[in-house]
Amino acid sequence: MPQLKPFRDYDEHDVINLFTLKDQSDVNKGTFVKLTSGQGWVSTDEPFGDTQSAVGSTNYATRAISNRYIVQAGLDIAGSGDAPIGMTLYDLKETDENGEKLVFNPRKAAEMQTAISGQAVPVATRGVFLYSGATLASLAVDAGSVLYGANNGELHTSSTGKKKVGVALGAKDSSNYVLIRIDCDATQ
Repeated sequence: MPQLKPFRDYDEHDVINLFTLKDQSDVNKGTFVKLTSGQGWVSTDEPFGDTQSAVGSTNYATRAISNRYIVQAGLDIAGSGDAPIGMTLYDLKETDENGEKLVFNPRKAAEMQTAISGQAVPVATRGVFLYSGATLASLAVDAGSVLYGANNGELHTSSTGKKKVGVALGAKDSSNYVLIRIDCDATQ
């Protein structure tokens, strides 16, 4: 599962804040994402929607509708061979470390840099990040290694059937973190 350290360098103009992760509830920041087929951004989409998420007790999930502002345009976790549009800068979670629902505590969600289902998740398309992922941790990575999108929104060094998303700017440290530069060019 991907992880990002706070060390990062990116321009806010290279961050897209128009999409939410569809049908996901627990995604780490640093996950590469792609556009959901048929659910891109449209200027006429209504920002207020009916969600079937269980805001209160799960006993009422099928009978209660929770009206709240949600983003209609969707993202999915990128897989091997997909062309990711970028990497998430926030986690996507429903509850905090104590099991309390973050929808009732938006200040804590903001402090945790966490988006809640239906909310826009910031996606960086370019920048420099200190990144670690389970796939990359098991591979030999050196300065100049080209990085490709892999399964589960992670990175890989093998190009077979994968799209290039960046380059390593150094070797892995003792905690398996690598300084990477990503550039998810839409023309790939």
